Amino acid sequence: MPVVESRGARHTRRFWPPWAGLATGMFLAMVLAVLASVIPLPYAILKPGPATDVLASHDGGDGQQTPRIAIDGAPTFATTGSLEFTTVRVEGGPGFPVNAWDLLTAWLSPAQDVYHVDELFPPAATQEQVAEENKAEMAGSQQEAAAVALRALGQEVPQVVVVRQVVKGAPAEGELQAGDVIVSIGGAAARDSTAIRTAIQGVTPGETVEVVVERSGAQVTTHPDTGKADDGRTVLGIVLGVDYKLPFSVKIDVGNVGGPSAGLMFSLGIYDKLTDGALTGGSVIAGTGTIDEKGSVGPIGGIAQKMVGAREGGATFFLAPADNCAEAAGREPSGLQVVKVSTFDDALAAVTAIGKGNTSGLPHC
Repeated sequence: MPVVESRGARHTRRFWPPWAGLATGMFLAMVLAVLASVIPLPYAILKPGPATDVLASHDGGDGQQTPRIAIDGAPTFATTGSLEFTTVRVEGGPGFPVNAWDLLTAWLSPAQDVYHVDELFPPAATQEQVAEENKAEMAGSQQEAAAVALRALGQEVPQVVVVRQVVKGAPAEGELQAGDVIVSIGGAAARDSTAIRTAIQGVTPGETVEVVVERSGAQVTTHPDTGKADDGRTVLGIVLGVDYKLPFSVKIDVGNVGGPSAGLMFSLGIYDKLTDGALTGGSVIAGTGTIDEKGSVGPIGGIAQKMVGAREGGATFFLAPADNCAEAAGREPSGLQVVKVSTFDDALAAVTAIGKGNTSGLPHC
């Protein structure tokens, strides 16, 4: 029915056909649907990721099969079974926004969890910064895993302190470089990061200090200036990190995976490859957990998603950090036995027991 205006009337009266309200509702629904799909929301979603066997080989990019764990300079042994590290897919956060439909799907899935983005990422962090941090954490976890496994086998693995970063415009810029292994500062041996910081504080801000480093296989003597921090401390303007002098080469290739949570499984994989016989007894064992140089297993994020990924990958046993047990309880997938571990020794004992079929006494979450 057309709109009709009475001649001489002060107001216009509009008449709508009976289907107009339905059409308007459908139009508004379409607009809302479009907006829901394009407006980014400040949330992040954790989803199960794939499990990767550290004992297996993979395509190294040249068509050749390359071991995930490559050891050069020491005898290695064939093994069977799987030791799998688990991952989480993260949607949301810097560079990967989520929308209302993503959130709705996540809320309806028992295998997914939703967090405010600030709970998982530092405020104002960029996609590049997050990727770089994850890469650094992965490299650190591999070094610590190798140190723990080799020490468990009786090898001597001394710790060294390295320059991770020279801050742009810092006093040490031009003298020290990222990757330098610090040997001494002002004549004091750089036994650990505490000794280095103590030596730096013995220098008056503004003075030059002698720093001996190992760089490209040779010792180099440098003379960086020092500066003064806002709190009065003497600084060089460098970020320190810890590495280890391994007695032989241990390299781990996990592709684009980042973060520190695979450390435990790396350490077990290295140990298995350096010992005769199959540690797992042929079982598929997955797990997660950070590892430090003392062999302590630390908690991680996304334990529920990692258990699901482990079961989907065929694992029947899952090594979980003791500090994650409360979060894991009640979310274990059917067919997956979750084993609580606090140290590398705990995990090694658990895998050994599983390999021998002695699983009745395993500690559970």
